[in-house]
Amino acid sequence: MNIGLWILMIIGGIFGVGLVGGTVIGMIGVIIYKIYRSCRYHISLYD
Repeated sequence: MNIGLWILMIIGGIFGVGLVGGTVIGMIGVIIYKIYRSCRYHISLYD
């Protein structure tokens, strides 16, 4: 394959992994924040 295509695939792969990783970290952060609010302020997890 062409070297340009390899570079494009590598950059796209890194971008994809970063995007999925950021989404997962964001979801975990929201869940932890909701549990903290629930324990501290007695607010429902669904609010």
